[in-house]
Amino acid sequence: MLVSIETILAFAFVAGLVTLSPGPAVLLALRNGVAHGIRSAIWSSLGNVSGLFCLSTAAMLGLGVLLKSSAFLFGVVKVLGAFYLFYIGIRHVFGHVSALNPAVNPSSGTLTPRPLVLYREAFLMAATNPKPILFLTALFPQFISAHAPLLPQFFVLTSIYMGLSFVCLMGYALVAVRARKILLKPNFANWLNRVVGSVFIFFGAALLALRRPAA
Repeated sequence: MLVSIETILAFAFVAGLVTLSPGPAVLLALRNGVAHGIRSAIWSSLGNVSGLFCLSTAAMLGLGVLLKSSAFLFGVVKVLGAFYLFYIGIRHVFGHVSALNPAVNPSSGTLTPRPLVLYREAFLMAATNPKPILFLTALFPQFISAHAPLLPQFFVLTSIYMGLSFVCLMGYALVAVRARKILLKPNFANWLNRVVGSVFIFFGAALLALRRPAA
């Protein structure tokens, strides 16, 4: 067996704690669960785990080490990620997009499906955040054996990480769907839109304040 059961369980425990912690992806899952329902949350969750796969690949290829050693590259990636979070937050705060009201097709009166938009939004949010790359760069070597082929181990650990992330995000989305009747009360909408927007802006500011680890 390329990866022992003990290694898998230990990695799953650490990765599970990371995926459960609140962050932009969790907030996005909550928002999409309330605004668009569980099917739309599936698309955004798939976008997030696709972004995580790209970050895991980048970590394996050594981009994490490069980010640690290059202040310029780290700054570029950090600024891109932060400004994307600012963009999403400002759209909520100023009413260009709602955290609660689903998009409606005027001609049919039905919900307008936007799976690719939801997928792209979550993918870009994940892919432009340098923090997971640094985390994965530090995490993977602790669970990878130098005496076994690297690629199969990478796919096993990355699949576990992606699977846990998807399950966690869907869990948050299901909670949001269950609470939808409360959250959709008219006097709640404007307040929640501003809160959601402000939290995204906070995440962007926190990312912008992230310092490059010492090489």
